[in-house]
Amino acid sequence: MRAKDLATRDSTLGGWPVRITSYCIGERWFASVENSDPGAKVARAEGLSRDEAERIACEKATERLQRTRRHA
Repeated sequence: MRAKDLATRDSTLGGWPVRITSYCIGERWFASVENSDPGAKVARAEGLSRDEAERIACEKATERLQRTRRHA
Protein backbone atom coordinates (compact mmCIF):
# COMPACT_ATOMS: atom_id res chain seq x y z
CA MET A 1 0.00 0.00 0.00
CA ARG A 2 1.08 3.53 -0.69
CA ALA A 3 0.37 6.73 1.16
CA LYS A 4 -1.99 9.13 -0.58
CA ASP A 5 -3.23 12.66 0.01
CA LEU A 6 -0.01 13.72 1.74
CA ALA A 7 -0.29 17.19 3.28
CA THR A 8 2.28 19.19 5.26
CA ARG A 9 1.81 22.55 6.97
CA ASP A 10 3.67 24.71 9.45
CA SER A 11 2.01 25.87 12.65
CA THR A 12 2.70 26.84 16.26
CA LEU A 13 1.71 24.65 19.22
CA GLY A 14 2.47 25.45 22.85
CA GLY A 15 4.63 28.36 21.69
CA TRP A 16 6.84 26.14 19.52
CA PRO A 17 7.08 26.13 15.72
CA VAL A 18 6.00 22.72 14.38
CA ARG A 19 5.37 20.91 11.11
CA ILE A 20 2.17 18.84 10.86
CA THR A 21 2.12 16.03 8.30
CA SER A 22 -0.89 13.86 7.46
CA TYR A 23 -1.59 11.14 4.91
CA CYS A 24 -3.93 8.24 4.21
CA ILE A 25 -3.05 4.54 3.90
CA GLY A 26 -6.00 2.35 3.04
CA GLU A 27 -8.91 3.76 4.99
CA ARG A 28 -6.90 5.07 7.96
CA TRP A 29 -5.45 8.55 8.33
CA PHE A 30 -2.12 9.17 10.03
CA ALA A 31 -0.69 12.43 11.35
CA SER A 32 2.59 13.42 12.93
CA VAL A 33 3.84 16.60 14.57
CA GLU A 34 7.53 17.41 14.58
CA ASN A 35 9.51 20.32 15.95
CA SER A 36 10.49 22.52 13.00
CA ASP A 37 13.97 23.39 14.24
CA PRO A 38 15.64 20.05 15.10
CA GLY A 39 13.03 17.97 13.27
CA ALA A 40 12.24 15.67 16.21
CA LYS A 41 8.87 13.88 16.18
CA VAL A 42 6.77 15.10 19.08
CA ALA A 43 3.56 13.11 18.52
CA ARG A 44 1.86 10.70 16.14
CA ALA A 45 -1.77 9.63 15.83
CA GLU A 46 -4.22 7.86 13.57
CA GLY A 47 -7.93 8.27 12.93
CA LEU A 48 -10.80 7.73 10.55
CA SER A 49 -10.41 11.19 9.02
CA ARG A 50 -7.60 13.69 8.45
CA ASP A 51 -9.16 16.10 10.93
CA GLU A 52 -9.40 13.46 13.64
CA ALA A 53 -5.81 12.26 13.20
CA GLU A 54 -4.43 15.81 13.17
CA ARG A 55 -6.53 16.83 16.17
CA ILE A 56 -5.29 13.91 18.28
CA ALA A 57 -1.65 14.45 17.25
CA CYS A 58 -1.87 18.19 17.94
CA GLU A 59 -3.42 17.60 21.38
CA LYS A 60 -0.61 15.22 22.32
CA ALA A 61 2.05 17.56 20.94
CA THR A 62 0.63 20.63 22.69
CA GLU A 63 0.61 18.81 26.03
CA ARG A 64 4.21 17.64 25.58
CA LEU A 65 5.55 20.95 24.28
CA GLN A 66 3.96 22.96 27.10
CA ARG A 67 5.90 20.84 29.60
CA THR A 68 9.20 21.55 27.83
CA ARG A 69 11.43 24.08 29.53
CA ARG A 70 13.08 26.81 27.49
CA HIS A 71 16.60 27.98 28.27
CA ALA A 72 17.49 31.62 27.74
